[in-house]
Amino acid sequence: MPAKKPHKAIPYLQDQLRKGKMSRREFVRYATLLGMSFGAATVAAQCAAPAAEAPPTEAPATEAMATEAPAPTATPVPAPAGPKRGGTIRGSMQIIRIDHPARYSWVYDANVTRHVCEYLTLTDGNNITHPYLLEKWEASDDLKTWDLYLRKNITWNNGDTFTADDVVFTMNEWLNPDVGSSILGLMSYLQPSGIEKVDDYHVRLHLDTAEIAVPEHLFHYPAQILHRGFEGDIVAQPIGTGPFTLEEYSVGERAVLKRREDYWQMGADGKPLPYLDEIIYVDQGEDQTAAVTAIKAGQIDHIYDVTPATWEALKDFEGVAVHSIGTARTRVLRMRVDKEPWTDERVRKALKLCQSRQRILDLAYFGEGIIGQDHHVAPGVHPEYAEVPTPEYDPEQAKALLAEAGYPDGLDVELAVGTGWPDVVAYAETLKEDAAAGGFNITLNTMPNSQYWDLWTEVDLGITPWTHRPLGTMVLNLAYICDANGEPVPWNETRWCDEEFSSLLKQANGTLDVDERRKIMKKLEEIQMERGSIGISYFFKTWIIINRKFQNVHPHPTAYDLWTDIWYDPDA
Repeated sequence: MPAKKPHKAIPYLQDQLRKGKMSRREFVRYATLLGMSFGAATVAAQCAAPAAEAPPTEAPATEAMATEAPAPTATPVPAPAGPKRGGTIRGSMQIIRIDHPARYSWVYDANVTRHVCEYLTLTDGNNITHPYLLEKWEASDDLKTWDLYLRKNITWNNGDTFTADDVVFTMNEWLNPDVGSSILGLMSYLQPSGIEKVDDYHVRLHLDTAEIAVPEHLFHYPAQILHRGFEGDIVAQPIGTGPFTLEEYSVGERAVLKRREDYWQMGADGKPLPYLDEIIYVDQGEDQTAAVTAIKAGQIDHIYDVTPATWEALKDFEGVAVHSIGTARTRVLRMRVDKEPWTDERVRKALKLCQSRQRILDLAYFGEGIIGQDHHVAPGVHPEYAEVPTPEYDPEQAKALLAEAGYPDGLDVELAVGTGWPDVVAYAETLKEDAAAGGFNITLNTMPNSQYWDLWTEVDLGITPWTHRPLGTMVLNLAYICDANGEPVPWNETRWCDEEFSSLLKQANGTLDVDERRKIMKKLEEIQMERGSIGISYFFKTWIIINRKFQNVHPHPTAYDLWTDIWYDPDA
């Protein structure tokens, strides 16, 4: 069967690259989203590079433009020669109560079961999206019809064959309001009636509006593909297509995963992955002091979501490898706009003006990040980011706004803070101190992280950790829109709904023209800065700290544990 011609937007993207309006990485990112294989997109980028950069070789053949990709590994970089088999990796991570993967609300919810249940796609550390359980995908010219082609010969760990029935079932779970998944907001462009099973290995999505980022949305961490017989509790029913099976899950204690012998991906040695025999996660609590001691003593090998203090303590320890990567991870100062006094945008803006951003970043994260601007699009990370001026710390203007809003004598507010995030505590303490000059008397309501997650959508004022997303539009769809009935989507913790913002975001979702997309994004950023419901002082790096005897480890900006093809080398 001849390869399908590339999406009609590819020549336009090449022209944008040739004119210097987008980088090679941005070209490859968009081309792969439109269905090109990574290899074909790389060749197409080389051929469209500006004259000073372009290689002197030929243009790609039509066959090279096919959307098919080879079977992926857990990371996009092939394993070096000589992987070893066997061994156990022991990670320090909280083991919290979980049930339905579509309801996961933080990465460590998903990190245990991602070894059991897999995703249709994989977005790598460079924010390039690859097929995973999918063999390929194709997008219509108008970006409203997406054809998803599943890999064949994949089996669930209970022996059943993986088919389109599983994908259709899972997607209907995502879009079921009773399940309460954040995907309901992220994929608001898709209705259950738009999910079509074409045959056993082909699913077609009919979207309400154009959307370029569908493949990236399929790697949102609650989007693990479930067996068609799933009944709502993954611990009780741990059926998956992944490389490990769940043997034990004890809340607050540990989780144990064992190597699966009949996994569908092959290693570099021609045998089924994974290379490791076992994964053990141990819950050592929110404070990472015990984990630092344990990794130095050789009792554990990895610490999940390393804090700045942990990085400082281990960055020069010879027993570990330290990997870092820039991300769009952040801490969001969020205000419930349906609760007084945050219903008044003048009060919201006044608090945002009390952020001394560089001071907060320095005290909270050793300066290891980039300054935020009170919109949820990361400079230098999200490709559609548009440059806007960074608001200055201005307590006098904050006082004037409070007086205008009816609080001439200042305002007493309570700020909810999870104590297990040391940088969040530092952020809150610095804001409390700096906001006093702006008329705010802030009382910190501290609590364990687990308690904060129980309340994160309910508190009037809080600081919520948000993880990395490869596109700015992705996080805006998750957190700052309302549904067709005007109700906030599940992860809209601030209850902020803005008709102009939502309309512009829909335009941005379906706009391929780089210049036009950035123009729209600039308006979105300015709206959030001026009348939005959040403050963002900084975006920060992710550090991966792991026993240096584990090989083929690659950092991921979302702190995902992608361990399908890592191995243990006792001689390293």
